[in-house]
Amino acid sequence: MNRLKAIIESNDTGLGRVFDFGLQALILLSLVTFSLETLPDLSDAVRRWLYYAEVATVAIFTVEYILRFVVADKKSAFVFSFFGIVDLAAILPFYVASGIDLRSIRAVRLLRLLRAFKLVRYSKAVSRIHRALLIAREELILFGFVSLMLLYFAAVGIYYFENEAQPDSFSSVFTSFWWAVCTLTTVGYGDVYPITTGGRVFTFIVLMIGLGLVSVPAGLMASALSKARELDE
Repeated sequence: MNRLKAIIESNDTGLGRVFDFGLQALILLSLVTFSLETLPDLSDAVRRWLYYAEVATVAIFTVEYILRFVVADKKSAFVFSFFGIVDLAAILPFYVASGIDLRSIRAVRLLRLLRAFKLVRYSKAVSRIHRALLIAREELILFGFVSLMLLYFAAVGIYYFENEAQPDSFSSVFTSFWWAVCTLTTVGYGDVYPITTGGRVFTFIVLMIGLGLVSVPAGLMASALSKARELDE
């Protein structure tokens, strides 16, 4: 049991690395086959082989989930952990959707995309990002609150400038939030834009603030990742 636990939960051994790399390749394969299923005009033979590949993938992931459950020191902690939930969500849609004709139920097969998150189990870089998020957690939370305040002020401001000129596009502060989000994030879809002089000046100010707003979390994460990398060394 200890040897099995070492293979499954650690990649320090040769078999552990084979186990990890094999699962990573399988995850990527499952995402490729999922994407291929969306192609139009696939022949029945190709669809059948894709289905067989799906069955084999789910079978292996199911065995992996059972093995991880068996070797886990605390079973309930594993089941309700982030990785435990992702591992279960990666296979559960197949069993739920199989044999059920209701299309609304079959929609849960979209949860197969969660298999992509299984890759984070095998990435040291993701572990560093997680540690960096913990390091910069307080600053990021504060930044989030400040961003929400700026969004609200931007929505209120553009509402007062543009409501009379464009009552349909800026009918309330709530409808103005879409413009505020697009402008502060510098996306600028152009579907809603000011036509008054005051509104355009206000938009310029909001855009300048938005440029700085986008750079703040990048700087925080860069600093936190540097600290996380130092802790790993």
